[in-house]
Amino acid sequence: MSDKQIVHVIDDDPAILTSTAGFLTAKGFGVKTYASAQDFLETIGPHAVGCVVTDVRMPGISGIELMSKLKERGLVLPIIIVTAYADILLGSEAMKQGAVDLLEKPFNNGALVEAIRRALAHRNEEAAVSPDIRARLSSLTGKEKEVLAGLLKGTPSKLIADELGLSIRTFETHRATVMSKMKAVSFTELVRISRSLETIE
Repeated sequence: MSDKQIVHVIDDDPAILTSTAGFLTAKGFGVKTYASAQDFLETIGPHAVGCVVTDVRMPGISGIELMSKLKERGLVLPIIIVTAYADILLGSEAMKQGAVDLLEKPFNNGALVEAIRRALAHRNEEAAVSPDIRARLSSLTGKEKEVLAGLLKGTPSKLIADELGLSIRTFETHRATVMSKMKAVSFTELVRISRSLETIE
């Protein structure tokens, strides 16, 4: 197996490490597991290859801090962030910092495999703002863009509604329209689609 098919899995939960490693190995990937980001940093060398699947919230170095430390070392490894629903704000921040994908726990194994394949293939189309994404954004009304901006910041729905002077029902209508116009079937996909847009005008 080529070294480029290596998947580095980082999680402080031994059960998750074992199950994820077993599944990915069965799918033909080379898997290396680490109980913490610190273990990972102490193990990898300057020519590390493959991709990283890491939890966000861990004792010691968090997933987001890990991304910064890898950049400091000049290591360019595609990173897939895994986060619990309660950590969606942290996950969104990680996406803004360059994570190639974000999966919410409990994640679907098929979705994990697809994310890894995209990462290993270095599919970085999301790094550029495509005309199609610009067209989707342009289709939003001013209020819908404000709703989108709030969602991307990870602001709670009720707070966004209050800030925009909307009832919850009206806010939910706007949110559904944003999801439809941006062609996103989940919040995670909405982040992926929108993260290359530095500002929501």
